Amino acid sequence: MTATPAKAPEPATSPAPGPAPTSPTAKAPHGHRRLLTRRDRVTLGLMAGVPTILHVALVWLTALASIALAFTTWDGIGFDSITWVGLQNFRELFTSNPQFWPAVEHNVIWFVVLILLPTPFGLFLAVQLDKKIRFSRVYQTAFFLPVVMSLAVIGFVWQLIYNPDTGLINSLIGANKPGHYIDWIGDPDLNLWAILIAASWRHAGYMMILYLAGLKSVDPALREASALDGASEWQTFKNVVFPTLRPTNTVVLVVTIIEALRAFDLVFVFNKGAQGTELLSILVTNNIIGESSRIGYGSAIAVVLLVISLAVIIPYLIATFRKERRA
Repeated sequence: MTATPAKAPEPATSPAPGPAPTSPTAKAPHGHRRLLTRRDRVTLGLMAGVPTILHVALVWLTALASIALAFTTWDGIGFDSITWVGLQNFRELFTSNPQFWPAVEHNVIWFVVLILLPTPFGLFLAVQLDKKIRFSRVYQTAFFLPVVMSLAVIGFVWQLIYNPDTGLINSLIGANKPGHYIDWIGDPDLNLWAILIAASWRHAGYMMILYLAGLKSVDPALREASALDGASEWQTFKNVVFPTLRPTNTVVLVVTIIEALRAFDLVFVFNKGAQGTELLSILVTNNIIGESSRIGYGSAIAVVLLVISLAVIIPYLIATFRKERRA
């Protein structure tokens, strides 16, 4: 028998490059399991949806409705009584309403007083508290307390202070005797300034917190370099610290304008906007829910107030967005 030659072993073939072929029976890897159950999704939907619906219904829809009603007359009784009058409400407002321009003047005075008195005082308080003096937390709480209080409560407190008979001010100056009364609320020459003092008392604490937050963001190295150059404390603040507070100053300006435009609570609590304390917000309220119930006319005043507010807010938002894009 002839022996058959032994076959040489075949060389092992290496697998072709690329992903390994998947077996048709192999299962695909599982994805991430859902972390939220159906109950969680419903809960989150309600938490996000209900406030959104309320915001749209109570803010956006009412604002749009006010804009539309500004061109109509409506006494609030039945939708069939709405009558389109075009610009008649605005013409009457600008030409024949004896309270409109005094109200505009009072809003301007409100802004000027807030920007000239409590705003610098709030900056002064913030600078002093930024020095980390003793009991600084106590002082911050004391000055910020009026900000967290309701404006209606502040109005009632200052009513007690201005009371002609038992008020603190008249008692201190001896004007609480018959024939010597000073009517701080009823006198048209005094009541607006008396209310502005109460508003400034609250506004100073608000400005203090805003400026204190801005001062905390100032780089300490800038102050140290200024001190090494021999600058005094005032020179350091004027030439180094205050220029870095430019973003804070912009926020303060916008907030103060908005506060001046939305002023309502204090005046309404004091004397309901009568006898020399007329404001645009008071005129809106008196025309919409007052005895005359001129909803279209009151909406026209509200539109004027809205336009003034947007004229301030829109440039601020544009500047803020541009700054964010550059950053």
